[in-house]
Amino acid sequence: MTSLPTQSAEPQVPDTPRQPAGPGAAGFAPDLRKRPSLPVALLLAARPRQWVKNVLVLAAPLSAAKLSDGHVLRTSAIAFVAFCLAASCIYYVNDIMDVESDRAHPRKRFRPIAAGWLPIPVAWAAGVVSGVAGLAVAALANWTTVLVIGIYIMLHIVYSLWLKHVPVLDLAMVASGFLLRAIVGGVAANLELSQWFLLTTGFGSLFMVAGKRYSEMVLMGEGASASRKSLSEYSESYLRFVWQAAATVTVITYSLWAFQLASVPNSAGHSSNARPWLEISVIPWVFIFLRYAMFIDAGRAGEPEDVMLKDRVIMGIGAVWLAVFATGVILVGARG
Repeated sequence: MTSLPTQSAEPQVPDTPRQPAGPGAAGFAPDLRKRPSLPVALLLAARPRQWVKNVLVLAAPLSAAKLSDGHVLRTSAIAFVAFCLAASCIYYVNDIMDVESDRAHPRKRFRPIAAGWLPIPVAWAAGVVSGVAGLAVAALANWTTVLVIGIYIMLHIVYSLWLKHVPVLDLAMVASGFLLRAIVGGVAANLELSQWFLLTTGFGSLFMVAGKRYSEMVLMGEGASASRKSLSEYSESYLRFVWQAAATVTVITYSLWAFQLASVPNSAGHSSNARPWLEISVIPWVFIFLRYAMFIDAGRAGEPEDVMLKDRVIMGIGAVWLAVFATGVILVGARG
């Protein structure tokens, strides 16, 4: 994929207000905002806005046309809640380990731990409780779900302690979190997972992660390494290469997945009339990536959830893709 030029009419995602910084943020004014209560600080540190990522647990049931199945809906809901708790556990641990570097970041300095609103011992306790609760909820589905949640917690604790400072591996570890979200939705409901589905999810995740790092470099400039050590080993051109390559692979693997689903006979064993729907779904899928790439190229994809939820064009194209893709898998009765 070739680079997209930054234009003056770039898509707008509301920036985090440039308010005074938290304690310990060198070069910033004192934080004048009202200090939240401890329960509110605990909730903010759990990053509920990030829980939207856990909707990925519905990807496998959607591609298998099983969202109308009561058992699948139940296990998907369990997997969603379990991942919210497990992810919050990791957010607590990650923010504890990054407390000093977060205070040097123009946005992360407002996180409860970095801002001094949430004591570190309380955050450790909340992290442990969240992790154990996530595993307990996962057990309501099956033990395979517990295993996937356990692998997620283990890998990301290692990431927070060490691998986040290792170039390339840090990208792979963050991307693996998205992949595990997609996997857990399948294993919780005992659904078969296509290799193309897994590759699409994995490289799509790498696209967003590399785009996030690229945007951090654009936002922070020469001070990027003070907030994230691994950024000192990257160049903007390298990260551009990664997110462009990942986008290319994702489009290819999604196309192969869509064509694979279209070739599945319907429940009566006849050739499915869903083929054109699934094949056409490639078009809005590509345009989602083209639109998102504009934000990355402009250095405005540091918060992927803001891009996805606040840009009406992406939401509109995404709705078209979802309608076309869902129609196809319903017609074919395919298993993802």
